[in-house]
Amino acid sequence: MSWVAVPNLHLTLKFLGGVEPDRLEAVAAALADVAPARPAFELVMRGLGAFPSPTRPRVVWAGVRDGAEVVQLASAVEEALAGLGFPPEGRPFSSHVTLGRVREPQRDPALTAGLAEGAGREFGAFRVDQVALMRSDLSPRGARYTALGSWALGVGARS
Repeated sequence: MSWVAVPNLHLTLKFLGGVEPDRLEAVAAALADVAPARPAFELVMRGLGAFPSPTRPRVVWAGVRDGAEVVQLASAVEEALAGLGFPPEGRPFSSHVTLGRVREPQRDPALTAGLAEGAGREFGAFRVDQVALMRSDLSPRGARYTALGSWALGVGARS
């Protein structure tokens, strides 16, 4: 298992893939428009799971409980970026934090049992008060993330 370093833990609202440098300004402007209109909120991390499945995991994650606000935020980001030509995600939004990636995917009964044991476990809460545009650079030692900009939530939001 290749674990995500604590400073790299994050919740992805929309994965953009490779973005041409000349489009980054428009992406940043779209996020700058979305963030102030959405209120800050608290998320509770609960449950462990895996993609594509707990019996054949490639990615191990912690889930989010009662994440209506993050789903609404992800939808607003999706809509704003669709206006810039980024295609909508083909799957429903899955609110999770990636904890690790399995180096050599295979059936692992111990990992499957651990995921089942942690399926209902609560890991704590955290406040979501900003949106960031992140660049990720992949390397053999894992991803390295660089914030290209961040915007506070709730500056212009109505409660």
